[in-house]
Amino acid sequence: MAINLASKKILVVEDQAIMRETIKHILGSFGARFIVEAESGINAITAMRIDRFDIVLCDYNLLRGKNGQQVLEEARHLKLLPVNAIFIMVTCEQSQEMVLSAIDNKPDDYLIKPFNRQQLLSRIERCHIRKRYLAGIENEIDRGNLYQAIHNCEQLLQQDDKKMRMQLLKLHAELTIKVGDFKTAEAIYQDILQERELPWARLGLGIVAFFLGYYDQAIKTFQELIEQYPVMLEAYDWLVKAHESVGNDEHAVSSLNSAVTLSPLSILRQKKLALLADKTQNFAVAKKAYAATIKLGKNSIHGSSADYSGLANVHLKNNAANEALKILYELNQQSQNDPEAKLRAALLETKIHQTKGNKVLAQQAYEKTFKLNEQFNKHVSKELRLEVAKTFYLNGNGEICDEILNDLIKTNIDNKLFIKDIVTMCTAIIGENHAATLIQHIKKELVDINNKGVSLFQEGNIKEALAVFEKAIAKMPDNQTIILNMIKIIIHDIKTSKSSGPEKIISAQSYINKAIQIGIPHNQISGLQIELDTIQLKTTQ
Repeated sequence: MAINLASKKILVVEDQAIMRETIKHILGSFGARFIVEAESGINAITAMRIDRFDIVLCDYNLLRGKNGQQVLEEARHLKLLPVNAIFIMVTCEQSQEMVLSAIDNKPDDYLIKPFNRQQLLSRIERCHIRKRYLAGIENEIDRGNLYQAIHNCEQLLQQDDKKMRMQLLKLHAELTIKVGDFKTAEAIYQDILQERELPWARLGLGIVAFFLGYYDQAIKTFQELIEQYPVMLEAYDWLVKAHESVGNDEHAVSSLNSAVTLSPLSILRQKKLALLADKTQNFAVAKKAYAATIKLGKNSIHGSSADYSGLANVHLKNNAANEALKILYELNQQSQNDPEAKLRAALLETKIHQTKGNKVLAQQAYEKTFKLNEQFNKHVSKELRLEVAKTFYLNGNGEICDEILNDLIKTNIDNKLFIKDIVTMCTAIIGENHAATLIQHIKKELVDINNKGVSLFQEGNIKEALAVFEKAIAKMPDNQTIILNMIKIIIHDIKTSKSSGPEKIISAQSYINKAIQIGIPHNQISGLQIELDTIQLKTTQ
């Protein structure tokens, strides 16, 4: 037997008591000793908060509250599952909707009821063998050490295990895309396709084309894949991104609507459709998608107060203020302990009463918004803060509007899509050049900070230079130039310092991981990673 179940902690999530007992009996017959039961999704999440399970067997169709898909979503989002844990979805149906939902969330495997003891064991063993084989890669991915994960992947490929080769190549290509090494990814996918036509490799080439900016080529690839494989949801998702990148928002809505029709239970896809349809003023589609998102969100970790305000705003755009009021009431029911929901509700209330011409009620709601912004301010999402800035400007408070805009630009200066949102809002509401002026001022401030830090470094004042960049990162945690210079200075400090402990190496690695996360190009990071790896190798010799 490939796996010793006696040493494993197992969670069985099943709402039918007889089925739970059956699964427990089967597991017990194979030596399992530590088995926890959960009859609902909420109980399953609670159990995973308390214990770290090695194996989770979860029924898809849980009658109350969360279904199996939502349990898996939440467990992953909250990092309740250890990296090497096995999650198997169990279901009694094989409908397209269920199968696509399972594929969407990528459980380690799924099992169709009724099943026998050997089928259950073989699924667990198959997952265990795969997880154990890939553990060295997956552990590094979980820690954010993507270059080390790539190195581990390459080492396994050299062993030439025929059974695992394609899976390793797929993982290798995906990792090179994550670090921005698109040419290597392209070469891997092309080599695979010369051997045989595999849809995931063809999709990979389309993704590479997308990241290299060849949007027409990417669109053509994704469309051809959808024609060949009409239920390939990833191809739809990437087609939507490609259409958005070239400004074809209507085509993006159409493609996403097709994907949602195939798999309507994906809350993130419904949410994306609602936002896109709203943006293109396709209000019928937007209303339907927002309503679906709200319904799914009631049992999902991805449910948000933004879904309620989105639907209410669509009603306002359709001159249906009373319908918006109904949504506001629902939102208020959800906002008891949620600062973001409270602020959204106050913003929405202000807008509804202004639309209805109720000046006194609108002013009261605006004052509530003002107080909530003072209370929570930076503790809410950047998108909501932009909406708050807009509301302040429209109500004659341009000074606070600019304070919020300056902070948003400073902390998101390298986020091109969000900066574009700021520019669009300012152009429509304040003035054509307002955002450009603010952005120019922030960029000058950044240049001054960077020049000061670099100057101190060149003068040999390493400690002072690091202090300048640390202070800048505290204010602008995602600024690419500052992060990059911080890495260079830490590595230089390690190389030249006589007493350099492991904490500096750990710090440099964490900033490199951060650099990958915020999209600093591979050609700027890979050399620094090699330098750090060389230092680490010397310290261990």
